[in-house]
Amino acid sequence: MRVDLFDFELPPEAIALRPASPRDSARMLVVPSGAVAFDDLHVTDLPNLLRPGDALVVNDTRVIRARLDGFRARGETKAHIEATLIERLSPSHWRALARPAKKLRLGERVEFGALAASVEAKGEAGEITLAFDLAGAALDAAIAEQGSMPLPPYIAGKRAADARDADDYQTLFAREPGAVAAPTAGLHFTPELLAAVEAGGVTLRYVTLHVGAGTFLPVKVDDTADHEMHYEQATLSAETAAALNEVRARGGRIVAVGTTALRCLESAADERGALKPYSARTNIFITPGYRFRAVDALLTNFHLPRSTLFMLVCAFSGHERMKAAYAHAIENGYRFYSYGDACLLFPA
Repeated sequence: MRVDLFDFELPPEAIALRPASPRDSARMLVVPSGAVAFDDLHVTDLPNLLRPGDALVVNDTRVIRARLDGFRARGETKAHIEATLIERLSPSHWRALARPAKKLRLGERVEFGALAASVEAKGEAGEITLAFDLAGAALDAAIAEQGSMPLPPYIAGKRAADARDADDYQTLFAREPGAVAAPTAGLHFTPELLAAVEAGGVTLRYVTLHVGAGTFLPVKVDDTADHEMHYEQATLSAETAAALNEVRARGGRIVAVGTTALRCLESAADERGALKPYSARTNIFITPGYRFRAVDALLTNFHLPRSTLFMLVCAFSGHERMKAAYAHAIENGYRFYSYGDACLLFPA
């Protein structure tokens, strides 16, 4: 499909720079199946839209402090370097997006405070491979000490990360370190909302998908068939797969909290929709025409134009339907992107 079919105009003031407080006070646009009108609600209304026997599937990945500021030195000359870690390759190696990457040389040393690395490889679009002097748990601790929260470019370009973001950009469910971007639909949950969901007879299940910075990379090709999707590590346990298959067998619905949870589930589903244990890198790319197998509803945020995530929601609820939903959201003052409002989507 043509990528420009997924374009839309968004006023800059619609981009949220801070989350709603409390988190579950965010607005929620409900997009039902068919031609039924949209509903303008709040995230606190979510328990009323779920049924006893449904399962809510959340991503328990934890965002690491993946943005590193440092310098390279050539003789007496030092130059600032910013690196955002995007994928761990070994106990001591990370792929990263560097700025400015073009001026880095293979083998060159980069220092991020007390943390040092060598540039081992260079790729396109600013990607480099960093070989750190430390490895394993020692490297993890150094990254946590030297790094900062990797806010998305549309926020980081308007303000610096601060102490509030250490909590704001982490979900209630975060427990498995490895993401370099938050699974943002999960940011709307509070203990009170979660208690109300579970009191309604809805079970909570966990998957892990370590969100990569590729989620923010623009689609630079003209046709979706030519786009190369980024890889992310995903895990669905045997226990959770069996529990979710049982939910479906009893007539319950699987409600994915976020596109990351959905992509994990769809990667793990067979042609009949049965879920199997899964632990692998996935680069599943979902565009209109995809047949969803494992997910019955999706809670998600509002996504960037021409992004793979907007393509995914168009595949789920229908291209024209989602264009209309986003137009409605813009007209009615919804807040967009990572710290913005939510939408609850049902399939076309």
